[in-house]
Amino acid sequence: MTQLKCIIVDDEPLAVDILETYVQKLHWMKHVASFENGLDALNFLDEHDVDLILLDIQMPDLTGLELARIARSKAAIIFTTAYHQFAVEGFEVEALDYLLKPISFDRFLKAVQKVKATESSKPESDDYIFVKAEYKIVKVAFDDILYIEGMKDYLRIVTRQDKIMTLQSFSRLVPILPSDRFLRIHKSYVIAVKAIEMLEKGKVKVGSQFIPVGESYRAALDELIQKRMA
Repeated sequence: MTQLKCIIVDDEPLAVDILETYVQKLHWMKHVASFENGLDALNFLDEHDVDLILLDIQMPDLTGLELARIARSKAAIIFTTAYHQFAVEGFEVEALDYLLKPISFDRFLKAVQKVKATESSKPESDDYIFVKAEYKIVKVAFDDILYIEGMKDYLRIVTRQDKIMTLQSFSRLVPILPSDRFLRIHKSYVIAVKAIEMLEKGKVKVGSQFIPVGESYRAALDELIQKRMA
C-alpha cells in the first residue's frame, strides 16, 4: 500500500517533536505538515488530501474537537491529548483512537495500525463495496446509494433500487466510503452528496426522504454547501 499521509496539530512543540519522531520510524507513514492551531490545519486540509490527523484537543482559536467535527470526513482522526475527560466526545466524532500524553511508541503504533488496517480494507475500485446481507454478499455501487441509516446493530443501505440490511457499524463502513461522495449528517445517517435535492429547516431531502441534520454535523454540511453554492 502507499504511505499514509498524516498531519500533526498540536500547540506544544515537544509533543509535535515526539509525534514526528514516531511517524519517521514507520516506513509506511509520511509526515506531511505540523500546525500549532486548528485554523491553519483546516486551511491546509481544504487544499490537500491526507489520510490521518494526529490531533490535540486544547488549542487556541479552534479546539481539536471543533476541528474534528469539521474535518472528520476528510481524514481519520487520532486524538493526542493530556485530558482524559474529553474521551467520550472524542469517540462521538468517530476518532479511531484517543491517546493520553505522555504517549509511548508502542501505544502510538497500536493506534496508527488501526488506520493502516482501514486503508488496506478499502476496495481497489472507487465504484462499489461488498456487504453481507443475511446469507448473501451483495455488491453495492456507490452511484446507486442514496443514504445509509443506522439501526442499532444494523445499517440499512437505501439505494435507487433496493433497501439492504447489513450487520455493520458506521465506524467500520464510513472510512471505506469515498469522503468526497458521502457525508455523515446525523449520528444515524450518512448521505450521498450527489443525491441531495433540497435543504429545508434542518433537514436534507434525499430522494423522497427528509433526513434530519444533527447539530454536531451541521458545520461539515454547511461547508460543503458553501463550496458548491452558485
